[in-house]
Amino acid sequence: MKTKLLFSILLATAVTPAIAKSLQSLSDQELSAVSGQALLTLQYLQGTSQTDSTGTTYNQSNIGFYKLGLEAVMELNANINKLALGCGGVNNSVRASSCDIDIDNISLSGLPANANYTSDERAATSAKITNPFLQFAIKNPNSAATREVVGFRVSAEKISGLMTLGTENTSTPNGINTFSGYMKTKTASGTAVTQARSMTYADTNMTIDGVVEGGLGVGDCGPWYNLCIPVSYSSKNYNLNLSSTSAPFTITSTVVSGTRLKDVVLKGSGTVGQIDFSGQLTATVAGLLNLDKQVTGNITGLTTDITVNQNLGLIHALYLNNPASLSLQSQKILWPGAAVAANQGWWLAMEDEVELGSLSPTTQVEITNQVLQQTIAGISKDLTDNPRKCGNLLTGCVGGSALAVGNIPLNSTTLDFPLTNLTLQGQNFRSNCFGGMKFC
Repeated sequence: MKTKLLFSILLATAVTPAIAKSLQSLSDQELSAVSGQALLTLQYLQGTSQTDSTGTTYNQSNIGFYKLGLEAVMELNANINKLALGCGGVNNSVRASSCDIDIDNISLSGLPANANYTSDERAATSAKITNPFLQFAIKNPNSAATREVVGFRVSAEKISGLMTLGTENTSTPNGINTFSGYMKTKTASGTAVTQARSMTYADTNMTIDGVVEGGLGVGDCGPWYNLCIPVSYSSKNYNLNLSSTSAPFTITSTVVSGTRLKDVVLKGSGTVGQIDFSGQLTATVAGLLNLDKQVTGNITGLTTDITVNQNLGLIHALYLNNPASLSLQSQKILWPGAAVAANQGWWLAMEDEVELGSLSPTTQVEITNQVLQQTIAGISKDLTDNPRKCGNLLTGCVGGSALAVGNIPLNSTTLDFPLTNLTLQGQNFRSNCFGGMKFC
């Protein structure tokens, strides 16, 4: 030990003069021409009364925020098998036997260079973390006797990269089990393809009503050559086959914020493409005569109010380019720069809007009976207000076997279109592993 100490003293004695000799003094003028930046920065911010994006005001004048920052851009590629924070504890009254944050198989990497990236390409990239920092919220910061740490957070001024949750984008939720925090999604669009299906009275419990016009001569009726005779009909006996169609839609920017959330409601609107229909309809005329008709036509002009009830376990890919933080607090705290106050417990916040990608479902969407019921009134109104001409009254309207109703425009009909737990194309992703493993 003595030998090592003696060697250290001799080495210091030999090296110190060399270092001192290499240093040069600078005048005040020379120093003023030199600029630089510290690697570590310390900052104190006194809390004030502030209002968050929800309009709620928080008086935090008795809280001081202490920040230790790293002025650098760090790169990180990481996989976390399980992130479970705040299990049980103070938020058990919100959702018992769960955690504030419970997420399986989190991966953070760089943003893919293109949409057709491979697992190996993703694993070779890194997310960029700009100016990471630690921050403490101290209650009564000016009183040594009563000061108290009421929160801390790990944050960064910006994280740019791809964060994925879970192992695969399937109809079975995986990844997010519970979420406490704040996230705002960007406005996104997609196209749903509806399933072909039949429509019967048993599905809607509503009649199809209408009017046809025919004459007694040859050809269509008309004021110049034939008298038009209107015939009203009603049907409780119909079986119409509806074609599949496309339905483009847009989901507006959505805020996901709360404690121990498991799902989110997405709201949007869209249009429905042309729906062709054909099938059998038995029309009751004058309440006595039943006439069987083979009916053909199409429906256009439908618009939709879309509500998507989405399990958070079906959201897998978050394209980040925004400030983010993970915090723990013993009371509600509006952290500096945050959009909303963090609730008590653990809280994960992504401050700027997050890109979800295409919201097009990977499978065809079912048209429910509820949606069909909303169209029947419009169909009957058009068929009644605009009687279809059917040639000779006896051979066409009454005696014929076919009735071509043509186009039924429903431009004034907006459907309430509820959707549940869609598997979305934009949530497809590749693993962050070399060799094609699902998770590593």
